[in-house]
Amino acid sequence: MIRVALPFHLRKLAKVEGEVELDITGPVTQCSILNALEARYPVLRGTIRDHVTFKRRAFVRFFACEQDLSHDPPDTPLPDAVATGAESFVVLGAMAGG
Repeated sequence: MIRVALPFHLRKLAKVEGEVELDITGPVTQCSILNALEARYPVLRGTIRDHVTFKRRAFVRFFACEQDLSHDPPDTPLPDAVATGAESFVVLGAMAGG
């Protein structure tokens, strides 16, 4: 079971509390997690990545095992700790401004 931590505004939109648990078959990658997340919660489509290009939105970041994975290719296998559910895949809304 893969654990995904979403920022408050996306949890509110998806009407979930706490972490989301997803069952993923095959390699555990950013792409496979986001595909499963959007399939389970269609309201999240387009909020984390673009509808057409599937590229990560500019103010969304991905973290796992204390590493920023935001710029890794989406099909790169995630750390084993994420694949086994020991660590969460974290979707974080970045902030900008001054």
